[in-house]
Amino acid sequence: MTLPPQPLSPLDGRYRASVGLLGDHLSEAGLNRARVHVEVEWLIAQTDRRAFGSSPLDEGQKAALRAVVTDFGQEAIDELAGLEATTRHDVKAVEYYVRARLADLGLEGIAELTHFACTSEDINNLSYALTVKQAVTEVWLPAFDAVQEALAGWATEARDVPMLAHTHGQPATPTTVGKEFAVFVHRLRRLRAQIEGTEYLGKFSGATGTFSAHVVADPSADWPEVSREFVEERLGLTWNPLTTQIESHDWQAELYSRVAHVNRVLHNLATDVWTYISMGYFTQIPIAGSTGSSTMPHKINPIRFENAEANLELSCALLDSLAATLVTSRQQRDLTDSSTQRNIGVAFGHSMLALDNLRRGLGEIAVGTAALEADLEGNWEVLGEAIQTVVRAEVVAGRSSIADPYAMLKELTRGRRVGQAELVAFVEGLDIGADAKARLVALTPAGYTGIASQLVDRLA
Repeated sequence: MTLPPQPLSPLDGRYRASVGLLGDHLSEAGLNRARVHVEVEWLIAQTDRRAFGSSPLDEGQKAALRAVVTDFGQEAIDELAGLEATTRHDVKAVEYYVRARLADLGLEGIAELTHFACTSEDINNLSYALTVKQAVTEVWLPAFDAVQEALAGWATEARDVPMLAHTHGQPATPTTVGKEFAVFVHRLRRLRAQIEGTEYLGKFSGATGTFSAHVVADPSADWPEVSREFVEERLGLTWNPLTTQIESHDWQAELYSRVAHVNRVLHNLATDVWTYISMGYFTQIPIAGSTGSSTMPHKINPIRFENAEANLELSCALLDSLAATLVTSRQQRDLTDSSTQRNIGVAFGHSMLALDNLRRGLGEIAVGTAALEADLEGNWEVLGEAIQTVVRAEVVAGRSSIADPYAMLKELTRGRRVGQAELVAFVEGLDIGADAKARLVALTPAGYTGIASQLVDRLA
């Protein structure tokens, strides 16, 4: 039995609720709406400058033309699909669609200004720049910021909660839960600033980037300035003055590499939190009605972080491929980028899904106080660093004659458990000043966190 039509990607099926907002920009319909937008604005720009004896449109006519973009919906999607079935060319279908709207509005007199002196890539590169910019600023960045806010909340709330650190998987100098979250916030903020500073470049210079048709049509016009004004002032993008037939896609490679970098930092977060859950440092808050395991009733699986991990990997694979391949085009033009760019939404979709899971996951965990305290209490040997460092300082100050303090503490602590009583007795027998000895005797693993708590203030 054949199923009714089904989405092939889980992003359009199972996970649509988490990523659907991206579809308003990074879908075929979103791209076509942007193409119509570029064509309409180019028409208005030309009539504004009275190109070839045309007259400026009045405000009502401009509003009616722009409504073709703002009212773009299912009827337009279907009409364009029908046109493309005949033209076998997506941008030509858009041109015919705009011409039809001009006829509807009684503006047939400017129909030949539709797509004037444009190659398809003039429309496409601007449309992709517009849709990617909107998707990043209006959808992806807000989701990213929600995760950052959750992390910053954890950093503040858990700033004073001591935690045994682990380097190379081994007990190490204690830190605080909040400080560890603050590290991720700091890393992500730097990357966010880079993404926010992205230049969304656009070209508008004809078939081989030379303005050849433009100059033949009107040798007196300053076509580079017309192009710059259209790209920057009309569309809000950054003009690329020197290209082949295509915009070189370098800005896309830069953006996708930065988003992939964010993904990898978040992947680090997901695997760290997963590990801390397995150690009991975090507990998972039971969700009413949810099932952790189909056979083991006691389990609460860390699925949010596992789902995020997998989707971040998928997103990175696509973003890495986009960044690597889009910067190359054979001579003036080949169409490999046409197929490749249609997957931009998929790459961001997997990242969005991961962000959604991380945000939810961070709201479904709590500090595992018992495990944190037990591990700190069970690892007094981590104070060996503090003791040997204080002894070295005492030697320098002339209050001790101990030779090689590091070797002495290595002999005492390496590869073995040392309890509080043993360490206190060891410190009491050291040849060091009274003040230093008192500080060391009073020290505990939970109290050996340096200025971890104050470091969280660096996020302010």
